[in-house]
Order: sequence, then C-alpha cells, then structure tokens
Amino acid sequence: MAAKKEHWGEVGVPEGVTFEVDENNVVRVKGPLGEVVKDFSRVPVEFYPEDGKVRYRIYMRGKRGYALVNTIRSKLNNLFIGVTRGFTYKMKAFFVHFPMSIEVQGDEVIIRNFMGERGVRRAKILPGVNVRVVKKGSDIELILTGLDKEAVGQTAANIHHACRVKRKDPRVFLDGIYLYYKGIGMES
Repeated sequence: MAAKKEHWGEVGVPEGVTFEVDENNVVRVKGPLGEVVKDFSRVPVEFYPEDGKVRYRIYMRGKRGYALVNTIRSKLNNLFIGVTRGFTYKMKAFFVHFPMSIEVQGDEVIIRNFMGERGVRRAKILPGVNVRVVKKGSDIELILTGLDKEAVGQTAANIHHACRVKRKDPRVFLDGIYLYYKGIGMES
C-alpha cells in the first residue's frame, strides 16, 4: 500500500486574532498583545485561512509528513497563545561563595563575578523578549517574557549556557543560572 503524498491539518483561530500568510509562507499573527511573524518558507506546507480556522497541507510522505502536521499545529497554537496571553519563563541564579551580579544592557545579559572570574560573561537576548532582573536580598531572579515561545526559550537557553561550568565536577560546583518555571501569561 502506497503512502499518501500529502497530509492535512486544521487549527482554530481564537477570537480577536488575525492570521495572514504571504506568497513566501511568512505567517503574521496579530492579537491583543501584539504581533508575531514566523517564516515557514523552508517547510513543505501551504496554508488556507478560512473563517475562524486555518487549514494547512503538508507535502511530505509517510511518518515524517504526519509528524510535521502535528509540529505545525503546535507552532500555530503557540503563536495564538503568544499574541493573546504571552509566555513567561523564570530563572534563578545560584552561587555558593562568590556573589555574582547580573544586569541587562541593551540586548545582552551581563554576568559579572561568576565563580570569582574577572571576565564578564554575556548572553544574547533575542528580539521581542523582555528580561527583568529582580533582586530579593541575596537572591537574584530573572523574569523573561515575550510573545514568541521559541524566542523566550532560546533566550533562557542562552543565559543558562553562558554560565556553564567547565573542567569542574558539576555535582560539586552548582553555581549557575537555572530555569525553574515556564508558564503562559505575561507577568509584569
């Protein structure tokens, strides 16, 4: 039995959200909180916006095509959630002996005195992501908010990666900035 050459999927568009797609498969989703743009030009997919829903067709055979249907559905749902409610990630800085200082300068998070180092560690903040540093006594917390889940998650990964401990036992040297909360909704 031959596999189908195309797979179909469908996602409902929430009220107050507009979905637009151009000829290059660049998707624009506008909602009450703002706008998110995603490029699907490298994906074998065609979008068909209808009243209150988006139908899409995947041009790929077999299991990979079927898996891509679910991936596109998840990406579109994340876009709709982002423009209606937003995403919030929370990170916490842990240190034992050397107190680190964290600040936001432009599109970078600056980490000073990490494990007593003299150098400065930097982490890139992707466009559309807001990073706040909250200090409560000796505790340092970073709150990342944005409309694009992928951008917020990648910014959190950049911050975590900037504080990676090298050539030491990770069971003993636990200093770093770690993600402890992922949620839906913008936190001010």
